[in-house]
Amino acid sequence: MSSPITTEHYLVLSAMLLLIGTVGVLLRRNVVVIMMSIELILNAVNLNLVAFSHHLQQVNGQIFAIFIIVVAVAEAAVGLGILIALFRNKETVLVDEIDLLKW
Repeated sequence: MSSPITTEHYLVLSAMLLLIGTVGVLLRRNVVVIMMSIELILNAVNLNLVAFSHHLQQVNGQIFAIFIIVVAVAEAAVGLGILIALFRNKETVLVDEIDLLKW
């Protein structure tokens, strides 16, 4: 017999996504990979919200997760626009080599 999937399973998955996203933000130099890691962190938060919303039998967490998805899409669109502009000027996507604010 298989055991049912409980809220704890979702929390463990969410913690793993959060860990992978945090490691990606802290250790990677490529801006695209950093943005993907931020999306992983936001998806971990959404998974927590939906899991607790289902556990408590309320829809508040699911509604809040939809708002987070909308903000993440806007962040990705603006971030990719800025990244394309930086790539056209500096011809690199590495964080260490982008120094536009230096004198």
